[in-house]
Amino acid sequence: MTATVDHVALLRARVRGPVLGPADPGYDAARRVWNAAIDQRPAVLVRCADVEDVVTALDHARRSGLEVAVRGGAHNSAGHSAGDGALVIDLGDLDAVVVDPDARRVRVGGGALLSGMDAATQEHGLAVPAGEIGHTGVGGLTLGGGMGWLTRRAGLTVDHLVSAQVVLADGRVVRAAADEHPDLFWALRGGGGNCGIVTEFEFTAVPVGPLVSVGMFFCGLDDGPALLRAARDAIGRLPSTVGFQVVAVNAPPAPFVPEEVRLRPGWAVMVVGTTGAVPDPDAEQVHDLLRATLPDRLFEFCTPMPWTALQQMFDEPNGWGVHCYEKGCFLPSLTDAAVEDLAAHVARKVSPMSVVHLYTLDGAFSAVDDDATAFGGGRSPRLGLFAVGLTTDPQGLAAEREWVRGLAAAMAPHALGAGVYVNSMMGDDAGRVRATYGPNYARLAAVKAVYDPDNVFHRNVNVPPAG
Repeated sequence: MTATVDHVALLRARVRGPVLGPADPGYDAARRVWNAAIDQRPAVLVRCADVEDVVTALDHARRSGLEVAVRGGAHNSAGHSAGDGALVIDLGDLDAVVVDPDARRVRVGGGALLSGMDAATQEHGLAVPAGEIGHTGVGGLTLGGGMGWLTRRAGLTVDHLVSAQVVLADGRVVRAAADEHPDLFWALRGGGGNCGIVTEFEFTAVPVGPLVSVGMFFCGLDDGPALLRAARDAIGRLPSTVGFQVVAVNAPPAPFVPEEVRLRPGWAVMVVGTTGAVPDPDAEQVHDLLRATLPDRLFEFCTPMPWTALQQMFDEPNGWGVHCYEKGCFLPSLTDAAVEDLAAHVARKVSPMSVVHLYTLDGAFSAVDDDATAFGGGRSPRLGLFAVGLTTDPQGLAAEREWVRGLAAAMAPHALGAGVYVNSMMGDDAGRVRATYGPNYARLAAVKAVYDPDNVFHRNVNVPPAG
């Protein structure tokens, strides 16, 4: 087909869902992604009403020679869900969540957001272990791994995936599970969308809430090294039910924060107890340990909180319209040298919105073999470091990018090789893909060759098909 073909008209004649092109009202809103630094103009966007629309849109893209971009929550920092001149297959209307509380099974549409999944499962006192921002898409998060407050207790999101409905590159719709297309099922659990479009996920859920225990212990910027060492000591003594993070962040302008501390840069230790007890004995044990070992605290805030509220705690500071650049790595531990380098570079951040997260990854995360799923980076106990530069000012992004890159370079000598969490990779991280997947790379490339030999699905953390 030529560039003069009216893709919008052709697709409107074939699909049930809305189709938008550059001349249509609503096009600019439809092409927008979470990271405002990404500004791309697709040739056409198809808001799929059902799986048949997905198959039809994919067929049109292949016949027309259009690049395919798959959009779930559009929350990826690298902007994989858009593309200049691409056909965007938008799954946003495939957002149903169906819970079977007796079997603790959850069916989730490929376009659902975490907030929708959390709300539906919490009606039954359940949760699927997932991320920490409500407007993140379930699909993209899952396909890259999925980590959050429940990772130590229950593992990654991919560890709870039971089956998936997948539209393959050739238009077939298949079920992937342990007993059906097991090679594809393995690849979906961490392979980052390389092998197909998932239109429905089936997960196991775990009992959570309705209340969880949330503790925040905040210290000043100068106390960063002492706080990091105290957190390091606490990690070795954590109960298995407790989620634990260190965050370099400006104090929120919230009522529980003393007025003189609000918006002040510093370091926070976050403790989440998930036993359902109020007060939570496991969380209280960690609170007491931190009170005894942390340097002078500017404030602490410990309270029961609904699980759904915790899951949306970071929604506003990570709202749509921010300009973002991020880097990450895995640390085997917080050595004294790593502590000093990290604290020094955090002190240089420019934007008050920018953050550094240190996820504690052990327990159930490490109970899974490295090759049991395609998840990249390995499963040994570790810390997941994420340096996220955020600003609402487009002109300020250059400074945040420079800060993030400087911090990443400083932490590289302390890291577990060059691997990184797939969901945090930017476009300039393409050279790290092979190192990230390590021994799983060759197997993932072989599965890719079976299900997507032409690399139709390449707007992702791409693993080209073997051969």
